[in-house]
Amino acid sequence: MIERVGKSVRRELGRFGPAEGMEPVVQRWQEAVGVEIARNAWPARLGRDGTLHVHAKDSIWAFELTSRAEEIRVRLGEEAPPRLVFTPGPLPEQAQGVVEQADRTPLAPTPEQLAEAESLVRGIRDSELRKVVAKAVAASLARANDDRAFW
Repeated sequence: MIERVGKSVRRELGRFGPAEGMEPVVQRWQEAVGVEIARNAWPARLGRDGTLHVHAKDSIWAFELTSRAEEIRVRLGEEAPPRLVFTPGPLPEQAQGVVEQADRTPLAPTPEQLAEAESLVRGIRDSELRKVVAKAVAASLARANDDRAFW
């Protein structure tokens, strides 16, 4: 799976010119910014000074993301460039495919979330109902703590 994504990433980056240094940023992008932003903004190129130029769906997205540039830069972790610039521009088609696939991946609750869910449903007398509700609560807790939500 990762290898397929890597090939697709390299192909899409080829559409934007020299891609040296872009692959780690692009591979980390969706995880760092979340699904919604990845649908509407995608790394386009690295400037000579290391600035990451990100194409946004429109000027509204570019404006909003500019105000959150430092937060996004921090979320990129080790791959973070020294600066981010958001401008309206073309988004690669592959970004949509990768994002759609990520949308289908359910998050597994952590042991802590499972324990919290069990604690919250302790008062339900019917054991089958308690199990179902605990599973739903744990899934909800996992989703609530998901960094992919970002907005």
